[in-house]
Amino acid sequence: MSMIDVVRADMVAAMKAKEKEKKEVLSMLLADLKNYEINNRVELTDEAAAQVVLKQIKQLKETLSLTPADRTDIINECNFSISVLQNYAPEMMDKDAIEKVIKETLAELSIEKPTPKDKGAIMKTLMPKVKGKADGKLVNEVLASMM
Repeated sequence: MSMIDVVRADMVAAMKAKEKEKKEVLSMLLADLKNYEINNRVELTDEAAAQVVLKQIKQLKETLSLTPADRTDIINECNFSISVLQNYAPEMMDKDAIEKVIKETLAELSIEKPTPKDKGAIMKTLMPKVKGKADGKLVNEVLASMM
């Protein structure tokens, strides 16, 4: 079952349960997934669907960071949307898992003690391995802490 089918089924369930807010979030997600297919003229893969979901979550987090504290309506709406979208996002790696992948990459590149000079080569090899599974900022922080 494709991601579009899953989201559509969940949206129908939300409509039947009269969960208006959840239905709206799923409707936006479904529209973004379909737009991705149309714009790129490809069948939506699970990896691409995950990227669309992560992009929506990132946009909502940016909205949250720019929203004034007295606008609780927007804050609550964004938090609810993020919680719904988290169900469709891929499982993200934690610091320990990222550290393990970094150590494997360092061994692969034959680097014992990474220096800031090596960072570009390490990130170039590392990022394709963790793409869609880990936040780039977190990967960068973990790598910097290992230097």
